[in-house]
Amino acid sequence: MLDFRTKTFLEVCRSMNYTRAAEALHITQPAVSQHIRYLENIYGVKLFRYQNKDLSLTPEGEMLLRAMRQITNDEQLLREKMQSGSGSARTLSFGVTMTIGEYAVIPSLSRYLSAHPSENIHVRAGNTEQLLAGLQDGGIDFAIVEGYFPEGAYHTERFRQEDFIPVAAGRHTFCCGRTPRDITDLFGERLLIRESGSGTRNILERWLSLYNYSLEDFPRFVILENMHTIHRLLQEDCGISFLYRTIVEEDLRSGLLREIPLRDFHIRHDYTFLWRKDSIFSDEIRRICLELRSPGE
Repeated sequence: MLDFRTKTFLEVCRSMNYTRAAEALHITQPAVSQHIRYLENIYGVKLFRYQNKDLSLTPEGEMLLRAMRQITNDEQLLREKMQSGSGSARTLSFGVTMTIGEYAVIPSLSRYLSAHPSENIHVRAGNTEQLLAGLQDGGIDFAIVEGYFPEGAYHTERFRQEDFIPVAAGRHTFCCGRTPRDITDLFGERLLIRESGSGTRNILERWLSLYNYSLEDFPRFVILENMHTIHRLLQEDCGISFLYRTIVEEDLRSGLLREIPLRDFHIRHDYTFLWRKDSIFSDEIRRICLELRSPGE
């Protein structure tokens, strides 16, 4: 159980304001200040500083915040684990990116539910940035992402690997007047793309930057926060896109959509399980991830 002064510290970190923290905790502002001074004395460091009247964490404060968030998450898991031993079902909470949630996780989740009929599961969807934030604040036990992430902060396991391909409607007429051969042949096309922070957008942005290109080389675009909508607009011949083969494989077989055969664009990308390295439940989370992993991976 977290010390009440640690809870004060976490609330100040959330609001970055002593007065609002006091109001949220139903204590006085001097009490908040006293709790923070106590922690600073215990650790022998300053946890907060003022810069132009704005409160911010010191590097040592940020270190303590990361640790306390993980301890909070582990405490919740421990409580659920203990209660499950007394007949209460625990809730497994994990996050998936939109693409994985809509197109990739269902078979794995179905197998897991069949093997664990009494377990409760909360699946949260978001883009890669949102899921990393969920791991940071302890809102989820682990995540399955397709975007890039700071690897040093996490344990990882591969969920599955996917081809990332350029796609257009089967009937699409290209602006270059012929079947495109290189990425530059597509720069006159309308690009259907996910919002900033999404995994698929991040993959494309990184590839383009490696060859000194950018999304700005596509002068026409539509930004969408749902992969299903991009899929439907592709079927309606409203533009081209870059996405995972698994999303459109049925349409590729039927001819409704077609892969654009570029000579200079070849990406095979991982979907990855992530969880915090400092979790005391790391071994258990790894076991769950391996059970959920796609067969053959």
